[in-house]
Formats: sequence, C-alpha cells, structure tokens
Amino acid sequence: MGKKQLVDWLDENKKTFEDQALQIWNRPEVAYTEAFASKLQISVLQEAGFTVVSGVGDVPTAFVAEYGYGSPIIGILGEFDALPGLSQKASSVREPIITNGPGHGCGHNLLGTAGVEAVIALKERLVQEKLTGTIRYYGCPAEEVLSGKTFMARAGVFDDLDAALTWHPGHSNTPWNIPSSALTSVEFFFKGRAAHAGAAPHLGRSALDAVELTNIGANYLREHVIDGSRIHYTITNGGEAPNIVPDKASVWYYLRGANRAHVDELLERQIKIAQGAALMTETEVTWEIKAGAYDLNVNETLNDLLFNQKDEAGPLLFTEEDLALAGALAATLEPSLQQYAKKRQKELGLAEDDLLPTSFVNYKPTGPTTGGGSTDVGDVSWIAPTGQIMTTCAPFGVQVHTWQATAAFGSSIGLKGMHHAAKLLALSTYELLTDGGSLLSLAQAEFQKKTQGKPYLPAIPVEVKAPVLV
Repeated sequence: MGKKQLVDWLDENKKTFEDQALQIWNRPEVAYTEAFASKLQISVLQEAGFTVVSGVGDVPTAFVAEYGYGSPIIGILGEFDALPGLSQKASSVREPIITNGPGHGCGHNLLGTAGVEAVIALKERLVQEKLTGTIRYYGCPAEEVLSGKTFMARAGVFDDLDAALTWHPGHSNTPWNIPSSALTSVEFFFKGRAAHAGAAPHLGRSALDAVELTNIGANYLREHVIDGSRIHYTITNGGEAPNIVPDKASVWYYLRGANRAHVDELLERQIKIAQGAALMTETEVTWEIKAGAYDLNVNETLNDLLFNQKDEAGPLLFTEEDLALAGALAATLEPSLQQYAKKRQKELGLAEDDLLPTSFVNYKPTGPTTGGGSTDVGDVSWIAPTGQIMTTCAPFGVQVHTWQATAAFGSSIGLKGMHHAAKLLALSTYELLTDGGSLLSLAQAEFQKKTQGKPYLPAIPVEVKAPVLV
C-alpha cells in the first residue's frame, strides 16, 4: 500500500518539480558556482521539514538535507552543475540562448531535482507510517570536474550511510552495471626565463618547450600502460607571443585507469616525465591535483533493486510531440553516431526506430569491462554500497555533453524521464526502509566482497582546497 501512495504523491506533485528542474535549466551554473540551484533546492527541502547542513567540505554549494531518525540511513545523491559552452534552447536547431554560455548538457538539472522529489515523497511516508529510518539528500556540486563528492567525502558526510542511490539522465532505461574509470586531474606549471626570441633566444629558458616535451613523453608512455588506461591533455598556457620565450606555461592532464591503483601509478610516471622535461629545459615544475575520482564500484544488488521497481512505478509514456522532437534531434547527429546508436540498440535488444525507449533492460556485460568515462559517484561507491540507474531523457544516440542533450534535458522528454527516475529512487528507498534489512544485508555483503576491507582514502591531497571564491 505504501508504494502505491508514494507513486500517487509523486504524480500529484510532479508539476512542482518540473518547474524546479526548468528553473535550474534556465539558470545554468558551472562547477563550484551553483549558488542559485543549491539555494533553490535547500529552500524547498527546508520548507518540507528537512534539516540542512550547507557548506560541506568547505564548498559553499555543497549540502546535506536529512529527515527521520535511526537506522537504516539511506542517501540519495543529487547534482546540479552545468557545462561550459553548451547553452541551447529546447529546440532541434542549434540555437544557443547565450553565445558560448553554459548549458545543462549532462542533465544535472534533472538529476538533482529527481532526488529532491524522491526524498520529499519519502518523508511523507515516514510521517504517515511512522517509519524508523533516516533519509538524506546530498546536494553535490562540481561533478563535471569530478571533485565535488571527493571534497564532501573528505569531510566524512558519507561515512555512516547504509546505502546510497542515484541515477543519471540517459537515452535508455537500464542500471549502471559497467564500472567507470578512476581518474586523476592534474595540472603542471613550468617556470622558465623570458627572452627576446629573435635577438637573444640563448638567454631564454622556455617553459613552453617543457610543456611540449612533457606531452611528447606522455605520448610515448601510452605504449607502456595497462590496457584501458587513458591520457588526455590540453595546454592551458602556451605563452604570450611568438617573439617572447615563454617564462610560464602549463598543461592540464586527465589520467584514467580501471582502478585507483592504476591511476596512482600512472600519475607517478607522468610526474617523472614532467620533471625530466624540466631538467632538459632548465626550467622548474610544480603541479596541482585538481580531482581524484575512484572507479565506480558497481553494486548489482542495489542496481537490481532499482530495476525491479519498473512495474510499480507505472509506465513511462511519451507523446507524439516528444517523438517528433526526438526524431528531429536524432536527424542532426553525424552518420557515425547514428551507426553507433544502431549498434548499441541491438546490444540492448531495442528496435532501431525506438528513439525514446520506454521498456527497461537490465544489461550486464558478459566479461570484465570498464567504461571510458569517470564520475565522482565512484568515491561514494567505495564508502557505502551504491546503486545507480539511467532513464530515457533524450533520444537514443544523443550523447551527453552535446547541444542536442541540452535541448532534450530542457524539454518534456527530459522531465518525463526525471519524474520516472524519482519514482524508482523513492520506491527503492522505501523498500530498503521497510523490508527488515534483508536487501541491505545482501548489498553490504556484496560491497564487502568487492572492497575486501580496503579503506577509502581520498585521492585529492588534504592541503588542496576546492576552487571556490571566498
């Protein structure tokens, strides 16, 4: 009975949360600047009776909202940061709202709002049924730069969780059963000596030369790393002008691997390369760790729990207008992306013309595999059992971090997928609160088996603070 009442409450109040998601979509804020989204969610949760602690981990936009008492303690993870350069109207034509402005190309306007929607619905059941247990919503900033949850984890706010649940907007309905990559974000800063590049180049010591030698070394390193490793970089400062030997230059790296140990080893080797480049050019080098996300520790028990709510959540339905927008957005994709989409649809057992899948597929890889992307949800998944699912919020084939995704996540397609995700989160949490602990025991046993008792150690050094304006 309680589950039906949960779904009914969510359906009756969905307009409130659709409005919240659109407010955040219309006010996109990049990592560590999410003041509007954070304050909006805090005010809604406080009005619903939640106790809120903000400024977690010395990050002004990070917060924890809590309701209830006692065990179990179940957390729902939310995000709300946008991406630079992805401003876009909810249209199938490339139309930035603000030229080069930010946009919600990863759907975090939906991601966080669904979590708020779910915990407020659960609060009503705790009150009505006088249930014992604690529910938390975690307002997590800066996922796009893969560090918000790490700073929160360093502050210990996830340590007492019995389980955590989250979701992500996607183009199908399936649990996140593929581990993501661990990652370290590191920027190297070289200091040399300026000189006139034409009249007295011998007097200069080029910091840019050191950057370029570092990149050459990284490219040779690629042959000698564990399969699945990734090395990406961009030059963040290449000097002021061609006729000046640059005395300052910098390069920013993302280092990825199948697990935290692989990436830590990769970082050690990359530091040696940068030090060697400094030696060759008679420059100095320092570096700064910007992020250090763990690989995603998949908990199939919780993923299956989220998947198994699909019938009680009711159908996910799209209108003819939704399908028309989906078709128009899909038509803008490059042919290679369209081919990739067809291949992936076949793997999931979906029809090629099913642009907005409403069915659910519990896809599980047949062998060891690691996704190429990374998320700081991985940090939480090594502290407590963590389940994650995706729902259809964009046409199949549309990739996140694109203008097409921004358009979909600001449309009724995204809102419907969000509302469905809120149901899955709320129903799953309700089951964890009321089943007597059997599911939690299974999830925690799986967690212990995979972590083998290894403690979580944040990969961002304690002296590194979040890049926020004081």
